[in-house]
Amino acid sequence: MTETLTPPVVNGHANPQVSLLKFAPEAAIDEQPEGEAVDRPDNPLADWLTVPDVPILPTWARSAASIKANTVALGRLCLWHTRYHLLRAPKYALRAAWLAAKGLWRAVRGLWPTLTAHDQTAPVKALRAQVKAKPEDVETAARYALAHRQRTITRRWRFGAAATAVAATAVGWYLAPLPVQAGMAAAVAFPLAYLGRGDDAQLLDNPTPPLRVDMSAQQLNDALRAAGLLKQGKGDDDGPRITCVMGPVRDGRGWAVIFDLPKGGGKTAADVLAKRTAIAAELGVDEIQVIASRVRAAAGGNAGRVSMWVADDDPYLGSPNPSPLVKAETFSVWDPIPFGQDARGNRITVPVMWQSLFFGGLPRRGKTFTQRLMTAAGLLDPYVRHYVADGKGGADWMPMKAVAHRLVMGAEDDAVEALKAMLKELLAEMERRFVLLRGLPVSVCPEGKLTPAIVEKYNVPVIFVTIDELQEYFTAMEKDDREQVINDLCRIARRGPAAGFVSNFASQRPDAESVPTKLREIITLRYCTQVVDQTSSDMVLGKGKAAQGADASVLSEEHKGTGVLVTGPASFVTSRADFLDGPAFSEICQRGRALRQKHGQLTGDAVGDVTAAADQAGLSIAPVLSDCLDVMRHTDRMHTADLLDRLVNVDEDRYGDWDAEQLASELEAAGVDRTTKQVKVGGINRAGYRRADLEAAVPAELLLSARRVEPTPATDPATDTPSDDSPESA
Repeated sequence: MTETLTPPVVNGHANPQVSLLKFAPEAAIDEQPEGEAVDRPDNPLADWLTVPDVPILPTWARSAASIKANTVALGRLCLWHTRYHLLRAPKYALRAAWLAAKGLWRAVRGLWPTLTAHDQTAPVKALRAQVKAKPEDVETAARYALAHRQRTITRRWRFGAAATAVAATAVGWYLAPLPVQAGMAAAVAFPLAYLGRGDDAQLLDNPTPPLRVDMSAQQLNDALRAAGLLKQGKGDDDGPRITCVMGPVRDGRGWAVIFDLPKGGGKTAADVLAKRTAIAAELGVDEIQVIASRVRAAAGGNAGRVSMWVADDDPYLGSPNPSPLVKAETFSVWDPIPFGQDARGNRITVPVMWQSLFFGGLPRRGKTFTQRLMTAAGLLDPYVRHYVADGKGGADWMPMKAVAHRLVMGAEDDAVEALKAMLKELLAEMERRFVLLRGLPVSVCPEGKLTPAIVEKYNVPVIFVTIDELQEYFTAMEKDDREQVINDLCRIARRGPAAGFVSNFASQRPDAESVPTKLREIITLRYCTQVVDQTSSDMVLGKGKAAQGADASVLSEEHKGTGVLVTGPASFVTSRADFLDGPAFSEICQRGRALRQKHGQLTGDAVGDVTAAADQAGLSIAPVLSDCLDVMRHTDRMHTADLLDRLVNVDEDRYGDWDAEQLASELEAAGVDRTTKQVKVGGINRAGYRRADLEAAVPAELLLSARRVEPTPATDPATDTPSDDSPESA
């Protein structure tokens, strides 16, 4: 007797019955669940009901962007053909006239037998021969006379009809207005030209479409096979081929294709990216024109799926794109910052909150201009405080004196000491903020990080730490100081983002000596302009990035402002950065100063900027006096020779030819009265200047309005009262 358990009832439904037998009966095995699946092997309709995995739309019509791109490409092609043929219109007119003349000759030659009644000539000739042979045959003579008369009558009316038609046409053409005359001439000329064209002549030229690159699936297979990514076939068989998921289709000013590598070959999408140069050579283009990337699983891809776009020409040349920040009144750094455009013209933005940035590349390739884009966005946000250090000490960052809380210029001894003091101030502020954030309730600070509400309520603005030409500071320091500064920078880059710190560093080729690896490796976002080789590119962008396709060494001297932007371990894009020149950056600095004054956020060194204070008061001070105060901002005295060197570094065009006598004359004209002509610096007494003497030449009301003040104290999170951890106590 089979023993079974009664199925319990749960929620009104009985659970499946459980048998206590070791082996279930055959009937139980054959039982099938209700509602059979379509793909069950025992379903006879399985093959018929299976939906084929084939797109129902052509490749070019699967998205609005693709339709738009191909429509634009068709419009450009039609426009090019129109311009091509309009330019050759005089040539076509002469060719049409010649062909019409040939056609007229052929038409007359073809109509002549009809006009002359050639069809009746043979009987007349035969009868004439018979009459000559037998003149006495009267009947033959009569027949000849009738035939001759009939042919003569036919000729007369045919020639008469043709003459009448020609005369009527000529009179009608003469009496018609000019547009009708042109239409009549065309109605006659074009048929005649068509008749005269023959087999070896044509009216219009056959232009070559304006495509520098023409891609097909076969060409792509051949290129991949030549690059060693596809196996070679045997005999007439080409071998394995790729599977095109999309395209090749026209996409903007190039060809787009998405393909899968064949299985069994052992090649992946990463292998395709590493062979970009070889593929470009096989396609007959420069490697800068080939934009390839992996298609990730989130976009329906796999490890063997590649998205490739091949441009018709170099996509990174042409007029620079002005930065949208030039016309923006304000900007929030909590939003992604407009950065540039990729090869297809798509807008690229960079989120900087909770991030750190590093810019590298050769000199005069747009590295500093691109780094300033990040700072410019921060200038338009009044709740961003700027700490800036420029190791070169030139004019690139001098406009920041109107806004920066701390500004360090140059890499001389006094500037190095100022940098070290600035880093200590940043570390103290960072620790103060962590104390503040730990004391906030979860409802106010749910993730232990800064928020826009906390920034305004407790007066803890986002801090941009911008250091350009970082290698200049490291090479100017002793070993112990260098290690201490590196450790301070690492702490700021590692822990600072949670406290609202955004590190923005830049250097030339960052080898282990100029910028240590332990600092570079903790930077999250990296950008590299042209470098000399892949090793240098990897130093900026990260080890192994060149093998993945992120290689800045393929850029040329013409690609100023263009670089490779790495935003993640496997995410990168070659971007043409927006253009922001020096005058535009200076104007944004002035707008940033006005915003901070309006919101009560102008602090630190910017408050003591006498030039900005003079502009606000409607006064002016001599440029040489302002520049001397700027270059002496970290010291109270300086030798004349050093002062001239730093002035040349700031503005070589103005101060390049100056000597000590001219400098003294210009400063005297600016109102500087030297209490002493000799100053002692580093134990050496030489001709020089004291900053106090220079400041004495500035109107007193400017110095008073440009007094140094500290930021407003933060408030305690519990009582909204000034906290003991305010910047004053820090």
